[in-house]
Amino acid sequence: MLSTQQSCWFIRKVVSWRAAASIAWSVLLLPPATAVFVIFSKFSLFHPIQSTSECLSLLTSASAIFSQILLCGVVLIIGFLDFECYTVIPTVACSKIALLGQLLHPRQLANSLVHCIMGMIVAWCCAVIIGFRYESLGYPCAQTDSPPQICLNEYQLILLLAGAFVGFSHSVLGVMHNMNYVSFPTVQQYKYLRFKGSLPLVIKCSAIQALYSVRNYIVVYFFLGYIPRVWICKTLSLQMNSSAHTLDSFSGLLDLSLLYHLWLSATFFLFMQYMTLTLFRIFVTEVYSFPVQSSFTEEAFQCLPRVLTDSQTMILKFLALQDLALLSQHSPVRRCEVFSLSQPGGHPHNWNAISKECLSLLTDLTQRLVAYHDTVATNGRAKSLSSGSEKRTSSESSGSSGSEGFTSPKPTFPLKTPASVFARSFAGGPLTPPTAPFTPDLDSPFASPTLRRLTAPVEQGSPWYGSVQSPHVMRRAPKLWSTSTDSQANGSLPPSPASVPNLKQEPSKPSFVTQFLQNRKEQVKTFLAKRVLIMYLFSKLPEASSQALFADSQAHIWALEGLSYLVQASFSEDQFGVVQTTLPSILSCMLGLQEAVDRHFKLPHASSKPARLSSSMSDSTYKTLRFALRATLKTAIYRITTTFGEHLKAVQMSAEHRKRLQQFLEYKE
Repeated sequence: MLSTQQSCWFIRKVVSWRAAASIAWSVLLLPPATAVFVIFSKFSLFHPIQSTSECLSLLTSASAIFSQILLCGVVLIIGFLDFECYTVIPTVACSKIALLGQLLHPRQLANSLVHCIMGMIVAWCCAVIIGFRYESLGYPCAQTDSPPQICLNEYQLILLLAGAFVGFSHSVLGVMHNMNYVSFPTVQQYKYLRFKGSLPLVIKCSAIQALYSVRNYIVVYFFLGYIPRVWICKTLSLQMNSSAHTLDSFSGLLDLSLLYHLWLSATFFLFMQYMTLTLFRIFVTEVYSFPVQSSFTEEAFQCLPRVLTDSQTMILKFLALQDLALLSQHSPVRRCEVFSLSQPGGHPHNWNAISKECLSLLTDLTQRLVAYHDTVATNGRAKSLSSGSEKRTSSESSGSSGSEGFTSPKPTFPLKTPASVFARSFAGGPLTPPTAPFTPDLDSPFASPTLRRLTAPVEQGSPWYGSVQSPHVMRRAPKLWSTSTDSQANGSLPPSPASVPNLKQEPSKPSFVTQFLQNRKEQVKTFLAKRVLIMYLFSKLPEASSQALFADSQAHIWALEGLSYLVQASFSEDQFGVVQTTLPSILSCMLGLQEAVDRHFKLPHASSKPARLSSSMSDSTYKTLRFALRATLKTAIYRITTTFGEHLKAVQMSAEHRKRLQQFLEYKE
């Protein structure tokens, strides 16, 4: 594992420069965007020559240059926020209360405030550029019988408040739709081609979102517009012009010119946001080629086998896995470096480090899926995790070929699924199992009495003690996966109740205060459980839970592609046979993961096919990662079986894995 100083070199020398380059291009593209905004706001079809000359004079005026400077500052702030808040593993909220907690987080509140200020600055620049009635916040009142006074210009006020509203709406939608999520493209393209292809989508999304934001803002201003108007008048000592009609009315808000300028300024602000975000995504996800091995010891931490073990800088790990997937397909020279032996010694250090890390990632995902299945019963029954089941789960997922002398490697630096997946609605202790949201919380006020009876310990005097009496339960038991006890797995009967000594001591009676508090706690839970709103906020979202479980599956997809292509190339390029030594572990790991993924898609709440992604700026590819992982896993296994064919029958593995491998050899999967 790399130290913090060693892993920071990539952020300092690569990612920071890429972010700076994206911001620089955003600043360079700002003057053309401003020119287009001026044309749309000033151009007239009836007077084309006059409007064109006005646009040219406006672009070279001092006010427009000052506005450009302010807009460049806004672009710099947007780029800095994108760089500070981006992530390659999305945070999926598994309940409505979790999403509400993200929106009310202090960091998110500060982010929303910054977006409101930026929206007001952009709206003020737009008002200065448009001119006419939007140019200033106050104007001299036309009253002859009184001393000169300054009246409030509500047209500029409504434009400034619209900018703040659009900025706040964009910040909220960014949290709800994971705008800070950066996904990696499947097809590699040049940066210019990627930006050219995404530019129409940026313009379209900016215009559509601006239209909805202005609609919502008009409704809010119609009911609450008098509040900021009165506050501004009292704060700045401005007067209201009694002869002019207010804008928080039907006649004031049905001004088509006002609505057009509100929509145009909102579109311009959102275009700046999305243009900067698009350029940042393009530059950050650009392919980076890591050296496989280095002749200098000081640069060893920058080589691919060492970089893959980094679990702190996720962008570094993802780019390393992407480079591994690409070199395994398109670079025979670098593949030879992976298969090479160390001198002196003759050890395949490069291949061992790369294969160990990839197998650790796949094993970690398998264990997470097994733990998920152990807590979500496929036939409606809930099963809580115990220490014994956790041991059985890890032993099963590590590969059943251990009896033949092979043990799958343990995940040394596993990628963790985002914390929102594995966080309870209520605070949990440090020993909470990793699949807490899928584990029935018996202390929760929303746990049904039936669930409590199913999971409650059986009394010794009960007829259900010792064995199951109902034939219906006996028929349902084999449907559960990994629910067999150790005694059933070993073929031995459970010990008789009479032969087990009673080692339990009689518990001490709780005090009156403790019992009183416990009763009040149960009353509060019962009261909250009957409230529909509380149930709506705290109820789990099964589809979101499945999405969060596979939130980091892009790394596993690259690991599968890298391993399978390297194994395929080793058939003709591996001169020393270093890959064949780990071929049993690779096949066992892939087959175990394939079994776990198949069982996951058989769950009642798991979708059988991916949903259609909407064409918006919110990157929703994480919602289909589990389907891409399933397809990549099956393709990777077929890639190995078609290359080695009948030679795989000599590979040592368990009988279950051999049977499943035979299905792939016969093209029946």
